[in-house]
Amino acid sequence: MDRRVDVKKKPWKKIGIGVVAIIVIGFLAMLVMDASSGRTYKVNKDRVVVSTVSKGVFEDFIPVRGRVTPLKTVFLDAIEGGRVEKVLVEDGAMLKKGDLIVQLSNTNLQLEVTRNEAAVTEQLNNMRTIELQLEQNRLQHKRDLVEIDYQIIKLTRQAERQRVLASKGAVSQATLDDTEDELTYYKNKQAVTKESQTADAKLQESQLKFLKEASSRLENNLTLARQNLENLSVKAPVAGKLSGFDLQVGQSISRGGRMGQIDDPNHYKLVANIDEFYLGRVDIGQTASFNHDGKVYQLVVKKIYPQVNNGQFEVDFEFVGGEPQDIRRGQTLQTKLTLGDSATATLIPNGAFFQDTGGNWVFVVSPDGTQAVKRTVHLGRRNSRFIEVLDGLEVGEKVITSPYTSYTDMDRLKLGSK
Repeated sequence: MDRRVDVKKKPWKKIGIGVVAIIVIGFLAMLVMDASSGRTYKVNKDRVVVSTVSKGVFEDFIPVRGRVTPLKTVFLDAIEGGRVEKVLVEDGAMLKKGDLIVQLSNTNLQLEVTRNEAAVTEQLNNMRTIELQLEQNRLQHKRDLVEIDYQIIKLTRQAERQRVLASKGAVSQATLDDTEDELTYYKNKQAVTKESQTADAKLQESQLKFLKEASSRLENNLTLARQNLENLSVKAPVAGKLSGFDLQVGQSISRGGRMGQIDDPNHYKLVANIDEFYLGRVDIGQTASFNHDGKVYQLVVKKIYPQVNNGQFEVDFEFVGGEPQDIRRGQTLQTKLTLGDSATATLIPNGAFFQDTGGNWVFVVSPDGTQAVKRTVHLGRRNSRFIEVLDGLEVGEKVITSPYTSYTDMDRLKLGSK
């Protein structure tokens, strides 16, 4: 006879359903919490650098690595191109002003100068001829006036005598009239000649002035043409040390080509490249210092080149109160450029995070160290060690100062272990 078998209900099904429900509810709760707290990124706390906000003295300086270069440099450029005939010195030689360095030759230039000399000489001769003609004209006017004055005096006397004789009937009236007419002619001719002489004198004066100026220009051109030939003999314009000089006999040098340079062998300056972030804070007259062989040397910013290349601008420093005797051109020196006065301030260690945020925000670590929250801050000056905090952080708080490259778009970081 069949019997009814009761199936026992297994409790594990209910337990499983409950567990799944709890997981789902927890997951949904976590999503809700994450949504309310913004975008969250989980980070291994061993991979970030956590620094503490502190109070201290902020020294407003930046480290600058400068390159030693001569204080004064004169470049040797070929005024006239040519072929190298002789090389009289070697690279690195100490030169005196006027020392012959290299001899060039330029056949075309020599022929051109010869033609210029001939043309200038011909023009000068033509001008001398014109000047002679003007002078002859002036003298001819003087001779004409002398002759006219003589005739007037002679005819005046003759007319006076003939008037007396004509009154006695000894001379005919026609003869007297002829003499007086001739006297009148010479008087009129005298007036015209004087007027012509005055006009010619003014014209001659302006012409002579122009001719003298033109002659002076031509003579200067001739002098320059001869100097071009002399420039083929390249001489040291100043005393100093020759560098960058590597010419060989037979080599062709173009006009304006760089042949080398002459450096001041006794005085140097530092040339440094500084991050463009400091372009508005570096100014002429600011001081820098560096330690060399136990002695501190001072420098001053002498020139700033505002052009930015590869995120940096160039600055020239000059030594103040002497320079080390054993430094050499091309050597690099680590200096400290002072931008402002030291002052007590709230500080955080300088870190790579600044490049990612521009100093506008940081991740602040919670007191329990389990998470870091994005916070807007106002940062001020910075040096190689610290950044000045103007607003947004309190002394004792902790911030992440390592790079933010992987989570610049996050609002919260969860700090966990491996």
